[in-house]
This record gives sequence, structure tokens and C-alpha cells, in this order.
Amino acid sequence: MNAASLFSDWHLMRWLRLFISAYLIWQGIQMKDNFALFIGSFFLLQAITNTGCCGAGGCSVPNQKMTNKISDDDHIDYTIVKP
Repeated sequence: MNAASLFSDWHLMRWLRLFISAYLIWQGIQMKDNFALFIGSFFLLQAITNTGCCGAGGCSVPNQKMTNKISDDDHIDYTIVKP
């Protein structure tokens, strides 16, 4: 992971993870709660590295669209079956 990827592609879920991590870390410090610090650190790691529940882009929709268009050169033969 390079430094440029840390500062690019900040979308809504990445910002949300950052705000959740900041809130949980703040609450963990205020309440002296190690579990909140751990979960806040986990969300911070996810925000920094842009990973989610299944890894980097594991739960996202793929960018490539499948095209299954029939061109004019393709000829389809039909057979009518009568009972």
C-alpha cells in the first residue's frame, strides 16, 4: 500500500468508518474501556486501509459490466415444433 492510496478514493463508507472510530476511541479514553478502544482501532484500521468486511472492495459491485449483445452478424435459427 502506497501513500497515494491512503489519500484517494474517500467515499461515504470510508468517512463513516473514520467518524465511528474517532467516536469509539474518544469514548474508550473517557470511560477507560479497552473494548471500545479495540473496536475503535479496528474501524480506524479499516478507514485508513480502505478495507471492509471482506477485504479491499470485497463487498462492492464489480466495475466491469458484462455485455451480452447479439451483433447483426450473428444469425439465430429457429425451429417451430408443432405437436
